[in-house]
Amino acid sequence: MIFASSISDISLTDRKSVVKTLNFPVTNCQYLNTILSFGERVDGSSLFPYIEAGSSDLYVVPRFSTAYLDPFAEIPTLGLLCSYFTKDGVPLESSPEYTLTKAHNEFKESTGYTFQAMGELEFYLVDNEDIMFPTPNQRGYHESTPFTKFESFRCEAMTLIAKAGGDIKYGHSEVGNFTLNGKMYEQNEIEFLVTDVEKAADQLVIAKWILRTLAYNYGIDITFAPKITTGKAGSGLHFHTKILKDGKSIMTDSDGKLSETARRAIAGYMICASSLTAFGNANPTSYFRLVPHQEAPTSICWGDRNRSVLVRVPLGWSGTSNMVAIANRCPSPSPWGRDGEGLDKQTVELRSPDGSADIYLMLAGLVTAARIGLETPDALSLAEKTYVDINIHDPKNKAKLESLDQLPASCFESAVELENKRALYEEKGVFSPKLIDGIISKLKSFEDANIREEVKHSPALMEDLVEKFFHCG
Repeated sequence: MIFASSISDISLTDRKSVVKTLNFPVTNCQYLNTILSFGERVDGSSLFPYIEAGSSDLYVVPRFSTAYLDPFAEIPTLGLLCSYFTKDGVPLESSPEYTLTKAHNEFKESTGYTFQAMGELEFYLVDNEDIMFPTPNQRGYHESTPFTKFESFRCEAMTLIAKAGGDIKYGHSEVGNFTLNGKMYEQNEIEFLVTDVEKAADQLVIAKWILRTLAYNYGIDITFAPKITTGKAGSGLHFHTKILKDGKSIMTDSDGKLSETARRAIAGYMICASSLTAFGNANPTSYFRLVPHQEAPTSICWGDRNRSVLVRVPLGWSGTSNMVAIANRCPSPSPWGRDGEGLDKQTVELRSPDGSADIYLMLAGLVTAARIGLETPDALSLAEKTYVDINIHDPKNKAKLESLDQLPASCFESAVELENKRALYEEKGVFSPKLIDGIISKLKSFEDANIREEVKHSPALMEDLVEKFFHCG
């Protein structure tokens, strides 16, 4: 219950999945009931570029399942994410949040399965340089205090995100760390638990808002930018995906091997890979990250535990060994880590997206791609053709590398790929044509078709772009 002295916030998300806020002072139960029952009006043209000012009024209606207590408000405050409706009281077809809902509904109706996901949220924290207990350049992976400087920040952020409803798996310092112009850059990651795809998107949106607000309160900077400088690790937003039937994972077969369903979904990711970058790599700096030898994908392929591929099949606890019993020298049989209990942990990870992504549209694209894979007759042969079990960037594997299709190298190329494949997304009314038009127009407006070559001749251009998109997403 919200007391009379409280404030209620309706949190909106715009085209970039960035939280915006309406504040409501709740002075009586009748007004509270009005807000929760009817929502409010907003100017849609100020939130979405494809809505004209002449007919821009939208309704915003709170989604009760997203309710959370604002961890930063001095006055007790309840926040809720919202959905958008037109003047006719129907969902806004081009809303990113509703697009994800449509994608998942179509997936469920077409396949009889449900789709789950989670994100690995990478970011850099930036502060004045600290010369005590330095960590070697680009060697920050899983460092502990005092070699990592922001462990307390990360732990506090994770606590606040969890209190706001985020299902967190773990957090740690990442590989990226360097100094530049007297500033210390330290990369961190917070990884979530797999959950329903709509909830996964909501959690990430709220998490990014909490991280930025907490950094502001600490007096430090934070960035989800894909790339900050050449030769240093970029920040991705990897998505793990899982398919369920009747509430149980069908990612592995009875032998613990990757199932036919999972391989068909991967084939769908391969089919849509070049166009998915239109949702997941949304500004020119994204394509400074998608280069060889930086643990970021460049070729459209997949593999097991291979970080040079686009889609990775990570360890899934599918072995028969009771590892916890062995590690703890338990007698056999042990009540801990019983055989087979880890089979439902298997996921499939897409490694191309980054912090510039529109989270709802990126996940809607992934759900759509998985459905396409499940519906494609020759999906299994495509999966077999694009499977690699080698480091494709090793010179001795040059022939294999040249046989694979490559991801786009610019926003312009991503726009062209989306244009070529738009029918896959617009099919069955999932992505609205107006939304696709808006994305293509925005990507082409960057005029970055030759951006990598231009940066080679003018390194200062990269610095300008990094500064421009430092607070993207």
